[in-house]
Amino acid sequence: MSDLPASEIAASDMRAIEPFVFATAQYESGDWDSAPMLPANVIDSIARYTSLPVRPQGVTVPLSSEAVFAYPLLFLTGHLPVRFTTREADVLRKYLVRGGLLFVDDHNHDVDGAFHKTVREEIRRVAGPLAPLPNTHELYRSFFVFENGPPTTSHEMNGWGDNLVHEQLDAVLRNGRISVLYSSKDYSSEWSFHPDNKRFLSVDNTKFAVNLVVYALTR
Repeated sequence: MSDLPASEIAASDMRAIEPFVFATAQYESGDWDSAPMLPANVIDSIARYTSLPVRPQGVTVPLSSEAVFAYPLLFLTGHLPVRFTTREADVLRKYLVRGGLLFVDDHNHDVDGAFHKTVREEIRRVAGPLAPLPNTHELYRSFFVFENGPPTTSHEMNGWGDNLVHEQLDAVLRNGRISVLYSSKDYSSEWSFHPDNKRFLSVDNTKFAVNLVVYALTR
């Protein structure tokens, strides 16, 4: 185990990596494209804070296509009920077995909502049950350090959705590594704005996205 700071470890690990491409999963049910500005914002943060080579545009990848195997991180969100087709479930299962990381964020941030209930059922069917991820997990130190675990969103603080501040994320682990990461915090709303607008923020709320990408590429 290296004694280097997490940011230096990540930078050294990333030098030989092909350019990162932010991939959004397109699924047949629901509204997979509900956060259209999020990819550009995350890409901007990767370029801004890390030495990781990154493609300037994200891609949309059908969950039914084996093209997903080319992407180490898949982002999936929405507001509406989610039911994977047989093909989507099969491809996603293979993707996770091969070491891919699926990040699912509830755009409603509502534990009684249709997206939350149905997508968690689908995750259980494909990958196994979700369980709380400890706030001491290495994800929260893979680049930036988040001492208290996942950062709170303004939508939680404003009491929208389920009126809860979710202290932890949930995950499915495979061989000790995060395979599926699930958020009820609505990062989809928090991060879906034009990157130029970061100049109006006292603290960049997309920094946690950098940790997700670095973790997916180096763990």
